[in-house]
Amino acid sequence: MSAVTAGFVTVLVGLASSAVIVFQAAGAVGATPAQVSSWMLALGLGMGLTCILLSLRYRAPVVTAWSTPGAALLVTSAAGLGIEEATGAFLVSAVLITLAGFSGWFERAMDRIPVAIASGMLAGVLLRFGLAFGMFAVYLVARRLTPRYAVIAALAVGVAVAAGQGLLRMDETRLALAAPVWVTPRFSAGALIGVALPLFIVTMASQNVPGVAVIRASGYTVPISPLIGWTGLANLALAPFGGFALNLAAITAAICMGREAHEDPRRRYVAAMAAGGFYAVVGLFGATVVGLFAAFPRELVAAVAGLALFATIGNGLAAALRDENQREPALVTFLVTASGVTLSGVGSAFWGLAGGRDPSDTAGGQPARLARPGRSVWQATIGRRCCPR
Repeated sequence: MSAVTAGFVTVLVGLASSAVIVFQAAGAVGATPAQVSSWMLALGLGMGLTCILLSLRYRAPVVTAWSTPGAALLVTSAAGLGIEEATGAFLVSAVLITLAGFSGWFERAMDRIPVAIASGMLAGVLLRFGLAFGMFAVYLVARRLTPRYAVIAALAVGVAVAAGQGLLRMDETRLALAAPVWVTPRFSAGALIGVALPLFIVTMASQNVPGVAVIRASGYTVPISPLIGWTGLANLALAPFGGFALNLAAITAAICMGREAHEDPRRRYVAAMAAGGFYAVVGLFGATVVGLFAAFPRELVAAVAGLALFATIGNGLAAALRDENQREPALVTFLVTASGVTLSGVGSAFWGLAGGRDPSDTAGGQPARLARPGRSVWQATIGRRCCPR
C-alpha cells in the first residue's frame, strides 16, 4: 500500500506542478483541443510504459516524466511555428536523445561526476519542496505511530481540510477518453535550430542529469545508457501524437526511492511501476484526469511532496557532505542548484554541477581518485554497496 501511495503522490506532484505548462506549449504551436488531448494520451502512455517496463527490467525504481523545461521552451521558442513543424522538431530531438543514450556518450559523461557532487545537486533540487510544512503536525504524529503511512495520513487530512474549506475545484471536471491524433511532421531549418536542438539540450541537461543523480544518490546501480536510449525511442514513436520529450524524472522519482515508498530498497521499484500505472490512466483519460489533479490546491501538493521527500533530502545532504575532500564543491553545487538560477534556458541543476566541479580532482582529463582505470568515483566508492539489479 505504501508503494502504491508513493506512486500516486509521484503522479500527483508531477501533474499538478507542470501540466499547465504542457497545455501552454500545445497552445503555442496551435494545437486544437483534440490534439491537446492526444498530447496527454501520448505523454501519459509513454511515461506509464517506460516506468513499468524499465522498473521491471532492472528491479529498480525508474521513473520517467515529460520535459517540463522543454515545455517551457516551447511556450516561447515555438510560438509562431505550426504544429507540423513542431512535430518535426520533436522527432529530431528524440533521435538525438536516442543516440546519446545507446551510444554510451551520456553515461560516460555522468561517470565523471563524483557522488558527492550529484548528491549536493539532488538536495538542492528538492530543497524547495522540503520547505513546505502545511501538514507537519499530522506527519509527526503519524511517524510516531505508523511511520510507513505517515505521508498517507497527512495526505488524507490535507484533502479533508481542503474539501471542508471548499478548496477542491471539482465542478469543471468531466469524464472523457482521449483519442490519438496523428500530425504529419514537416521539417524546417528554423524549427530544427530554434526548437529541436534547444529541446534536446534542455532535456538532457536540466532533466536527465538530475534524473541520473537521483538514481545514483539513492544507491541504485542501473545502466544509464539503455535508460536514456529507451526513453528516446519511446519519444520517437510518440512524437507524431504529441509526445514532445520524455526523460528520467528527478523530483518525482525521489518520492519512489525513499523509505516511505518501502522499507526494503529492493522493493521500491513497485512504487515506480505504480506510478507508471497511474500515468497510463492519465493518458487514457487525457485532460479529464489532469483536471482532477488540478482540483487539489497547489499548497496541498507542495506539502505532500515536501513530507514525502524529507528522508531523500536528508540522505542527499549526508552523502554530499560525507567526504571532506569533496565537501566544498558539493556545498557549492547544493547552493547553486537550490538558487533556481536559469541561464540560456538551462536550469539550475546543470549549473550546480558546473559550479561544483573541482579542477583539483582531475588529472589528465580523468577523475583523480579512481580505484582502478576505467572505474568512476561512483563505482569505486558507492556502487559496490548498492542494491542488486
